[in-house]
Amino acid sequence: MNMTREKTADVRENIIRLWFGMWLERKDRGIAEIFSPDAVYIESWGPEYHGSAKIAHWFGEWNTRGRVLRWDIERYFHQDDRTVVQWTFECKMNGEEAGAFDGMSLIRWTEDGKIGFLQEFGCNLKRYDPYAVGGEPVFEHDDIPWF
Repeated sequence: MNMTREKTADVRENIIRLWFGMWLERKDRGIAEIFSPDAVYIESWGPEYHGSAKIAHWFGEWNTRGRVLRWDIERYFHQDDRTVVQWTFECKMNGEEAGAFDGMSLIRWTEDGKIGFLQEFGCNLKRYDPYAVGGEPVFEHDDIPWF
């Protein structure tokens, strides 16, 4: 990796850490500066937000109903104008038990270094082998939040 790519990766990772940190702090420290005005944000369970103003509105409103307890970054993958970040997320919505899941975010960067597109993908933390007791699968049928 050449020095320019390393510097670009560092800048992008700092922006992602800033975004995750905002959720932990419950404070907008520059949503309009890190997302392009026409950015698209897709949550893992379906909601989709268009534009940095709508993303900021969602952020502020969501934080009245819940609290992010942790959003731990595991690793980053960079290629061209894309970054994938692997993470574990845990939150508690008002009046509910805390919930957590593993996930990844696919990010496309604009030419001016802002997030133009972000789509989350989630994976349940409760994993099991459906073939543990034989050749026929046995599936657990719990309600799975967010998916």
